[in-house]
Amino acid sequence: MFIMYMADLADFAECQVNLNSFADDMQTYLHCLPSDIDRVVCQLEGCIIEIGHWMSASCLKLNTDKTELVWTGSRHNLGLLGGCGPSLQLGDDVIEPIDHVRLLGVTVVVDLGLDRHVSIVCKTCFFWLRKMRRVCRSLDTESVKTLVHAFVTSRVDYCNLVLSSAPKKVMDKLQHVQNAAARLVTGTQKYEHGLSSLMHDDLHWLVIPQRVQYKLAVTVHRCLQHRAPGYLAEYCVPVSEVPGR
Repeated sequence: MFIMYMADLADFAECQVNLNSFADDMQTYLHCLPSDIDRVVCQLEGCIIEIGHWMSASCLKLNTDKTELVWTGSRHNLGLLGGCGPSLQLGDDVIEPIDHVRLLGVTVVVDLGLDRHVSIVCKTCFFWLRKMRRVCRSLDTESVKTLVHAFVTSRVDYCNLVLSSAPKKVMDKLQHVQNAAARLVTGTQKYEHGLSSLMHDDLHWLVIPQRVQYKLAVTVHRCLQHRAPGYLAEYCVPVSEVPGR
């Protein structure tokens, strides 16, 4: 029943705003110039209010306490909005804009920078690495590798496609995490040399920039082979099929 509700809701909302819907979450978004911000605010307010009415008629409830609003753009355009941007008035509820949201585990900030997301990932990974150091002496190498993959490298690799054009200083933060994980698995000290060769020859790990490029290449290959979701494949067009090329 829940799937039927969400399918109907997607058809209802897509005629007014852009929509991304998941099992228990939904994002609506619009693109505009700073001069059109008042029109977009009215459009979003009207759409969300109508969604709330539709959900009430379907015996559902729109939870305004969990509704978040963020305005993203260049620093210049955000400066024209003043602060974080205008709020939304949804009946008696006011949704104030915030400076970041979490979208499927990725922290999205107002200027679309990646520093905050990477810092959160690094903080979580180092937390688990400290925990694992307390027990790794009681485990064999394969067990340590399994723990590192479950709690560290899986987090580093999650949604790492967003890092495909990230600056080196952002990549370096994640590389420090991978280096610490490799030292834990191999039992090497912090200032010992040859860590790169250990990761390549013994652990068979790609460094962070190579992991991102590998994931990007696999995704493009799947798009070209029609094995990727349609919302990705439609944006991956061979140059030979572009008119005029």
